[in-house]
Amino acid sequence: MRRTALPALVLLAVAGCGSPSAGGGASTAATTTATTTQTSAASPGATTSAPAATVPDQLRFNAKTVDGAAFSGESLAGKPAVLWFWAPWCPKCQREAPGMASAAKDNGQVTFLGVAALDKEPAMRDFVQRFGLGGFQHLADLDSAVWKRFGVTAQPAYAFISRDGKVEVETSQLSEQKLRERVAALAGA
Repeated sequence: MRRTALPALVLLAVAGCGSPSAGGGASTAATTTATTTQTSAASPGATTSAPAATVPDQLRFNAKTVDGAAFSGESLAGKPAVLWFWAPWCPKCQREAPGMASAAKDNGQVTFLGVAALDKEPAMRDFVQRFGLGGFQHLADLDSAVWKRFGVTAQPAYAFISRDGKVEVETSQLSEQKLRERVAALAGA
């Protein structure tokens, strides 16, 4: 079963990463939205000045960065965040990498997280270095577990997470302008 699932996943990924979309990278795929009502509970007797952050189910994961450091998805709860799903060999991802690096640099109030899959860690680290993406963390999602949590089957894709835990997944490439508009909306929310 696992042997047949892997080629199918690779085929889906390659199909999603083929040629640039018509319209200069404009989004044509549907955006999915998910919300959760679960919240983090404070320790008994603890004093907090703000309500507990909503932790979307999708953020309940642990992973390793491309540099081998531990990362908890729950650390993003209560913060505006952009997850960018990419693969090192993907031509669309390569084209949008400079714009992603620039958007992350220009929007310090929003947390950016790259989620690399469908390759090995050395290729992922090389991609981050080659495209100047060291300004934010990147996960090495070697088994595509994080991709699956967000329903991502092809790259590039994005998850926009608001402070209140609302998750919107965009499953097609965004122009740099559209990305900046989405990030600005998160920052202002």
